[in-house]
Amino acid sequence: MPNFDEETKRRIESNGQNEELSGAALDFMRASTAPQYSYNFTWMGRPIIQYPQDIVAMQELIWRLQPDLIVETGIARGGSLIFSAAMLELNAICGGPQDARVLGIDIDIRAHNKTAIEQHPMFKRIDMIEGSSVDLDIAAEVRAAAEGKKQVLVCLDSNHTHDHVLQELNLYASLATVGSYCVVFDTIIEDFPEGFYADRPWDKGNNPKTAVWEWLKSNHNFEIDKSFDNKSLITVAPDGFLKRSS
Repeated sequence: MPNFDEETKRRIESNGQNEELSGAALDFMRASTAPQYSYNFTWMGRPIIQYPQDIVAMQELIWRLQPDLIVETGIARGGSLIFSAAMLELNAICGGPQDARVLGIDIDIRAHNKTAIEQHPMFKRIDMIEGSSVDLDIAAEVRAAAEGKKQVLVCLDSNHTHDHVLQELNLYASLATVGSYCVVFDTIIEDFPEGFYADRPWDKGNNPKTAVWEWLKSNHNFEIDKSFDNKSLITVAPDGFLKRSS
């Protein structure tokens, strides 16, 4: 009987060659973005503003890596911080790092969101820094927090313009430990028609995916792990799961 894991791997690889399936997934992403589909979900009571498929993919990654630090740029309403903290709590219960923490950075942590995060049971694993993620002093604080950590996972999900994400990659991607990842969200913007985000500063040609492509030209110790794209299909982060090899 074929090994289940091997069968799963073959299915995922096959998805990457299935143009009809990937096309249908992209059509859904386009159709569901304008009505703010991703805003409909919460994690342990806080809006997470992510697609369920990406939530599951991140759960798999956090379980596999067993990080003792997750760095996240972009806090919004705090659901992603609560999610990461909850995953670290589950890891700890199952024998993983007991003191693992998630560090969130946002230029504007609104008072009502900050209060809700601080009152949540998972806040015990959360630290927050208010300020621009591309401010060099803020980046220095984050680097200090990462000192001595054995396994660091980085997630970039703040301002989605090319220049901003490129700066974040230059400042934070190297914090990801060898074998871990820097995950760049909202790379899907590049796959939407020009003008799709008429009220935002990002657009086709100016977004996280273009920043990833530019950054990888001079950072060969990272590579795109397409298995996450092929597995999830419905994802805001195509070409966004960057694995550090050395």
